[in-house]
Amino acid sequence: MRKEDVSRELGVDSGDFYITAPAPCPYLEGRQERKVFSYLSGPNAPATNSVLSQRGFRRSQNIIYLPACDRCAACSAVRIVAPGFTLSKSRRRVLNRNADIIRRIRSPRATTEQFSVLRGYLDSRHADGGMADMTVLDYASMVEETSVDTMLVEYAVPDGDGGERVVACALTDRLADGLSMVYSFFDPDDAHRSLGAYMIIDHVAMALELRARHVYLGYWVPGSPKMDYKKKFGPLERLTPEGWRAFADV
Repeated sequence: MRKEDVSRELGVDSGDFYITAPAPCPYLEGRQERKVFSYLSGPNAPATNSVLSQRGFRRSQNIIYLPACDRCAACSAVRIVAPGFTLSKSRRRVLNRNADIIRRIRSPRATTEQFSVLRGYLDSRHADGGMADMTVLDYASMVEETSVDTMLVEYAVPDGDGGERVVACALTDRLADGLSMVYSFFDPDDAHRSLGAYMIIDHVAMALELRARHVYLGYWVPGSPKMDYKKKFGPLERLTPEGWRAFADV
């Protein structure tokens, strides 16, 4: 999709959008990716973030982007329909394993404790990924460079000495119709807790607390093992050229 096509569809000036040069696709080997992107700034940034998220865009700091690859449309935005989410036996097991977790809603401010958890997560799970060399300053930029309605959700457990230990975090945007999980990470030493799944389940709970309908999970890519986990969190909707459709119907 060209930036002119995006601009026409959204009814905005094409000068507001830009397109990246081709780069190796992080999800499908041997393919190239391109992105249409724009900048989020000013008092209308939260509303723009909401509208474009509903059109399949994702946010990174003050940039909002959409895949626009030549001859490939594998990436599909997906979102959970929170009111239809039920607690299956496996989901209840995840909740039971994490019954001691304390959820804390923070303003988007980076801490050294959060970065320590992130560093362990990247070294363990994504040592060859694009964020492998992230520094504490990079992390602070990822969290703090935002002009939209953002929160940092910390998950902590008692440390046995009367204090608490952060085991997971989620950088999350509040949208007009729900929550968007921008990026999440957890302590790999606590892998037995299934913290990735727990954070998604808890975000559904938060959406319901806010009387919101959706939890946006980013993109799903068929054939990419990195993305298969998202299929476990139905009911899902997938964005198609005809609009949002139930995942099972696509």
